[in-house]
Amino acid sequence: MSSVPIAMSTEGEPTTFAKLLHLIFLSTFWGMQIWVTFISGLIMGSNLTRHTFGFIQSKLFPYYFHLGSTCAFFNLTIFAVHHPSELLSNEETFQIIIFFICVTVAGINAQWFGQITSEIMTDMHLIEQSCGLGQDIGLTINREAYNQLEESNPKYKKFSHQLALYHNASSLCNLCCIICNGISLYYMAANLSTL
Repeated sequence: MSSVPIAMSTEGEPTTFAKLLHLIFLSTFWGMQIWVTFISGLIMGSNLTRHTFGFIQSKLFPYYFHLGSTCAFFNLTIFAVHHPSELLSNEETFQIIIFFICVTVAGINAQWFGQITSEIMTDMHLIEQSCGLGQDIGLTINREAYNQLEESNPKYKKFSHQLALYHNASSLCNLCCIICNGISLYYMAANLSTL
């Protein structure tokens, strides 16, 4: 009696290597999201100066957003290759939709919201530096000085409103991807023997 090697697949089943890649991309994106959103962001925001925190974010976030959208794309691709559309169950169709939403939202964040947020923040920091602001530790300290700057400088006020808009949009995209990846992890846990 001959046995089929573990890495080989029967008709329609993903190989062990495909499952491994899928797990690596999904867990990498999930791990980055949890670390950046709930751990490093909070720690840096409360322990670094406003401008240092902003500078680190402006350098870190493009990599975070682009790597996340790449992971989401490969997750969708691997799943779609091993699940032909004519054979999809309702659960698999839902999973494809979740991956597609994640790819789309992560891509928008990488190419638009995240990039614009960093550009606006850089412009704001230049104005803040010229007024002797930005070296306070924590984001809520000295809020009154920033409010006064907004009232006295229309350009800064415009940047502040734009930053709030784009930062909130970027945060919503990030939250959407966290939810999508959480659902995908649940699906994967429920279907460990397949994909």
